[in-house]
Amino acid sequence: MPDRESLPPTDVLVIRDEPLTSGSMSAAAEAELARSVELMRAVATGAVAQSRVVRVSTPPPTVAMSRRESRMTGFDEACQASLGHRFIPVVRPTGGRAVAYDQTCVVFDVIARESDGATDQTSFFRDIGGRLVAALRGLGVDARLGEVPGEYCPGEFSVNARGVVKLIGTSQRAVRGARLLSGMLPLGPTDRFIDVLAAVNTALELEWDPATFGTFGHENPGVSRQVVEDALVAALAE
Repeated sequence: MPDRESLPPTDVLVIRDEPLTSGSMSAAAEAELARSVELMRAVATGAVAQSRVVRVSTPPPTVAMSRRESRMTGFDEACQASLGHRFIPVVRPTGGRAVAYDQTCVVFDVIARESDGATDQTSFFRDIGGRLVAALRGLGVDARLGEVPGEYCPGEFSVNARGVVKLIGTSQRAVRGARLLSGMLPLGPTDRFIDVLAAVNTALELEWDPATFGTFGHENPGVSRQVVEDALVAALAE
């Protein structure tokens, strides 16, 4: 039995979704994103009693693009490039730019109930970013908050390592009564992600520097997925 101090607060619901094994990979990739929105709406309406939900999941190989990218002239070409690298192209409910992830990544959602205007986008980004940085530092990574020049899906509140490579990107969506922040942390090799993101960003005519793509495994090899997940969940559930 875990120590009481290691348990999440009673007002936090922690969900660890198992990989979807039935149906097509395309359906699984869409369902992964739909689940995030479903939980956000459930928190907003009170269907989920807890005021905060932390969810971690293991998705199929996916390239998640924003609605803004879906309106670009190169979007269809980007989808074909994604499929050519065996990643499922999807349009995600949050903002940002193209992100690639698969079973070697930890994908997470943080959903918070809020009153109108109680939490703004910037403060939520900053709060969650600080928690992620603290969790990674606790695992021996020189984690910092801030954008690395040339990174994929650039953002002021990206989590980087050593100020050199991006480790975690986050994006948000809000509805009346709840706010969703999603992100992902790669754990393994980078080559597969760099190849597909290079093709997708070329199709969308967006610039990025492949050398800025980092993974936890490169920064601190030998730490198990379970240990990393547990650290992220503990930080996000506080």
